[in-house]
Amino acid sequence: MTLPGALAPLEHGGDLHAAREMFPGAVESFLDLSTGINPQPYPLPQLSVDLAERLPEPADLAALKEIAAKAYGAPSPAHVVAGPGSQILLAQTAFLLARGRASVLAPTYSEHARVVELAGHNVVEVAEVAQLAESRIAIVVNPNNPDGRIIGRDALLGLADRLRRRGGLLLVDEAFMDVGPYGVSVADETGRGNIVVLRSFGKFYGLAGLRLSFALASPEIAGRIAAALGPWPVSGAALAVGRAALADADWREKARGLLAQAVLRLETLLAKAGLEIVGGTFLFRLVRTKDAAELFQRLGQAGIIVRRFAEHPSWLRFGLPGTEAEWQRLGAALRA
Repeated sequence: MTLPGALAPLEHGGDLHAAREMFPGAVESFLDLSTGINPQPYPLPQLSVDLAERLPEPADLAALKEIAAKAYGAPSPAHVVAGPGSQILLAQTAFLLARGRASVLAPTYSEHARVVELAGHNVVEVAEVAQLAESRIAIVVNPNNPDGRIIGRDALLGLADRLRRRGGLLLVDEAFMDVGPYGVSVADETGRGNIVVLRSFGKFYGLAGLRLSFALASPEIAGRIAAALGPWPVSGAALAVGRAALADADWREKARGLLAQAVLRLETLLAKAGLEIVGGTFLFRLVRTKDAAELFQRLGQAGIIVRRFAEHPSWLRFGLPGTEAEWQRLGAALRA
């Protein structure tokens, strides 16, 4: 799914090279608010140089899967696959299935439709959960990006039952579930055999460049995805950092609290600027304004990049500033 014309360079956010080309006259270094990544990352542990010199150890991968199963609520380590990003895990899941109808609950992140289409499926976007049932693969982002929409656990499990009766699979992307409500994840139900859950490590832990994500699935599906990825699916550094971070429950709870406070501060700034809050998560807020195009340009000239949407031209998504200076800079730009 390609966004038309001039919007393409910043389709996914985080592309500062494209931002510099778009706003060459920006007077300050860029403040990137175009992604939903924690600006207060998990503190990196000291890493041995051996992690760059040696192939990753199978025992380290096994240890990461055990910790991830506990952190995400999967039934066992056999239900966990580690991979270098959710897109690759999504693609490998789609390739497991015979080609057919793939339904994506929209509006949502465009990468899902693109990747599944590349796997040979006929992709349609639908607006209601009930419309997902007649599919070979149904895709739900929960909490959703960019509006934070939550689909209840009972609705998802009911959908999975309907899909099972016709040989279909439910894929739930829980990339933002670390900042979602408790009790909504369906990771513990992946043993049903037709539910695959994706979990992103980099967003909540603020370490997107590490390229670490997980697929949670039945042991049969997990085994097939792992076989496709090969014996070294992620780097030694990702294994080490992932083990330390996912085992740190205290940091996780503290981070959720800090993000909850930060997003309320962001919401206040946006509301004072006259922007309508549409939704979001603890990591971002989505706003609607008829002046979205003008505001995007004005912020860009001030060196502040936010996420815009070709199919919803009145929407803008704001990520969280990290430092007090960045908060002040955003506030000043919104008041200008």
